[in-house]
Amino acid sequence: MPALASAGDLTGHDLAYAINLVTVICALAGPPNYLHDLRASARKNGLIRAVQNHATPKIFEWFVSAASFQGISDSVAAGFMERHGKARWNDVEAALVAGPPCPKLRTYWQFYGCQYQKGSGTCSEPQHIENCPLPELPLRNGSLNKLAYSLFLFIRDLADRDLVSWIDGQLANADQPTSMRRLADMSEALIEPLRNIHGLSDKVLNMVLANLLLGAGHGKTRWVETGGSLLAVDSLVHNFLARTGILDRATARHTYGPQCYARGGCAEVLRVISAAIDARQFNAAFPGNFPRFIQSAIWHYCAGDGFNICNGNKIDDSKACENTECRIYGICDRRALEL
Repeated sequence: MPALASAGDLTGHDLAYAINLVTVICALAGPPNYLHDLRASARKNGLIRAVQNHATPKIFEWFVSAASFQGISDSVAAGFMERHGKARWNDVEAALVAGPPCPKLRTYWQFYGCQYQKGSGTCSEPQHIENCPLPELPLRNGSLNKLAYSLFLFIRDLADRDLVSWIDGQLANADQPTSMRRLADMSEALIEPLRNIHGLSDKVLNMVLANLLLGAGHGKTRWVETGGSLLAVDSLVHNFLARTGILDRATARHTYGPQCYARGGCAEVLRVISAAIDARQFNAAFPGNFPRFIQSAIWHYCAGDGFNICNGNKIDDSKACENTECRIYGICDRRALEL
């Protein structure tokens, strides 16, 4: 796969096409109460108070639970946690204070390469597994158990047990008010160190951090601005950009996966489009440039749980879309997804 072009290639008539298409999608499927609902959920979960009080254990537990909603339906993930329980800060802390013999559990840096597998009960230090506390977490799979321990060690060893202050510091250090890359730099100041935590892909990190920063960061300008710029690009969003021809017009056609976050990928394309759309037309309380809302609108338009329009269940991807009931059918390039 050749290197992707810059999303800056989306200019002129091609940019106008993308802006028009995405604006229609936002008007049709964009949740007008997006911010309100996020903050209501954060308040209900005690997350707003936790951020205000720098209550790291509460934020840790929310973070692990939020990251558990990956690779499976939300209802199944929620049901499993309801039945079996969640990762608790105090349990992990007590287990580590007890001094387990495994060298992987001594520091965040040493945890790399744990390789615990829940199904087989194996790991990279088999001589210590009988006395290892990591398998005792009641999470859905071994990867989530490793995520919980890796995140705890990161917060303990790199964030001095205060995740709120760490986020504040990272954003403040990266904030260059006159830079054209201000939001991108602040986003990367969080994403880059956190992506080394086991199980936190760029997609999951963007999703969880956006909900944390937007939902619980009211009154924290940098939190809200950065959260609004974070994009969770899943296959629905990627395929929409491909089917509509936006990726082709940006000279950025690529397969779904890590390249969505690479230079010229889906995330960059969406940010270019978002910068040209004033989101306040959909809700006056929104920030003017609101990539997260635009991504959410596209997802709702495509998802089976949303408008259920632009997805593989509705479209034969071996040819151009023939769904004449789609509200953007007449203005869409309708490219075949499978080239």
